[in-house]
This record gives sequence, structure tokens and C-alpha cells, in this order.
Amino acid sequence: MTLIDGKAVSAQIKKEIAAEVADMVARGEKRPHLAAILVGHDGGSETYVAAKVKACEECGFTSTLIRYESDVTEEELLNKVNELNADPDVDGFIVQLPLPKHISEQKVIETIDYRKDVDGFHPINVGRMSIGLPCYVSATPSGILELLKRYHIETQGKKCVVLGRSNIVGKPMAALMMQKAYPGDATVTVCHSRSRNLVEECREADIIIAALGQPNFVKADMVKEGAVVIDVGTTRVPDATRKSGFKLTGDVKFDEVAPKCSFITPVPGGVGPMTIVSLMKNTLLAGKKEIYK
Repeated sequence: MTLIDGKAVSAQIKKEIAAEVADMVARGEKRPHLAAILVGHDGGSETYVAAKVKACEECGFTSTLIRYESDVTEEELLNKVNELNADPDVDGFIVQLPLPKHISEQKVIETIDYRKDVDGFHPINVGRMSIGLPCYVSATPSGILELLKRYHIETQGKKCVVLGRSNIVGKPMAALMMQKAYPGDATVTVCHSRSRNLVEECREADIIIAALGQPNFVKADMVKEGAVVIDVGTTRVPDATRKSGFKLTGDVKFDEVAPKCSFITPVPGGVGPMTIVSLMKNTLLAGKKEIYK
């Protein structure tokens, strides 16, 4: 069993990006600039945004954090999005989700200029991805592809089961694993809460990508010998032994599943760090105007 170390891979990619940014600046080009909008004080969002700001520093990017209280109006937020769309110094920006209930997340996503949508959530980027055109790919699926690539995991002709059908992970992951490329060329099945034969599907899978958000859902009897298991889940589960009072738990019951796997990602330290570094890669592409001139 090989443990897929997302932390080590992401550290390597950040070094690669930083070297490229140093070259750009040495040539007199503009330093890539990522902006982030954070609404309210959601614990998970605070942690993610802090990690994104730190990653920007490590990559040599300029970063701007724009904060609003949770009572900000939808109109005020959309005005700020339009302001960032028009700002020539900002190469890419994100609006951290989830947003308060009174704000339409879809409206916010669709207002972002797709050429600056480094989260890859805009319908234009999603559509381009699904038909294999250059675009900003959603960060978590992009990070998973990078892990498969860097660990030289065979995907061609393999049976891949994606657990979960979210717009952020499940759907794009399935589309990317089907594409005519490496990693890709897999036979993909998407299972979700209404799937009747989910356990049987998993037992036949060469690759399982678990993105349900249900702690310890995937157990040893659902995984065949030698399978590759990618665990996207990160749920805070109460743990009195921890200083924080909780521990991050994946969708896979790691201790019992790991011995059966050829490759597996841990939680934390697997897919999580790759999500942030994928956002950095998209920001670099935005800064270089490589996808949308």
C-alpha cells in the first residue's frame, strides 16, 4: 500500500510555481494577483481562506482579501464582483462559499467574469471542461488528477466509481475521468444517495473517488484488493482528545480500508492541500493569460 502524500506534492508544485513567477517578474512581467471575498465568519471558510492567502505568499503572488459581515446585501456583493471583473490588476478572484442564505450563490458565480473565475465554477468554464476545451478546472478535481499523474496511477480502461454528484467535485470528476487524456480514459460510474447497488459498484471498482461528505462511509467490504482510493471527504467529527475538540474525518474508514489498497489518500494531508495548490495553478494561468487572452 502506497500512501498518496498530497502535502508533499503540493509543496513541490508551490516551489515550481514560485520559480515560474520569479522568472516572470525578472522579465518585467506583472506578478499574478489573486483576490478573495469572504462573507461572514464560517470556521471552515476562515481556515480555507487563510490557507489560500498563505499559499499566495509562497507562490510569490499578490493577494487581496476582501471581507464582509454576513448581513451584506446581495447587491453590495455583486457590485464588488463587478468591480473586480473590471480591475485590470486582478488576474483572478474567488468568492468563498457557502454564502449566507439571503444571497444567491448561483447569481454570484454567474456574475464573475469567466476569464477570472479561477475556482472554475462559472457555467462557461464548466461547459468547456465537459467538452474538453481549455478552461479553469474546478480545484478539487484538478488536484486529484495531479495526484494520479504524479503517482503514475494507471487510469486507461479502469473502472472508476465516483461517490457523490456535487457540482464542485462529483460531476466534474466524472467528466474528467472519462476524457480522452491521461489521467482519464476510464469507465466511470457515478453513485449517490439514490443509487441502489452502490456497494456492488464499489466492489468492482479499480478506482474509488469518495466525495459524499459522510464520515467513514466506505468500509473494507466495499473495496476490492489492489484498488486505488481517493478520499475527498473532510468532516469535523467531535474528538475530546484533541485540543480543537474535533478531528477531520474522511469518507473512507481509513484503518480498515488502507491495507487492501494499492494507493490511498489520507485525511488530512491527501486531497485537501491539492485543492489549494490547484487554485494557485489556475491563478498562474490567469496571470499569464494562457487560457483566455
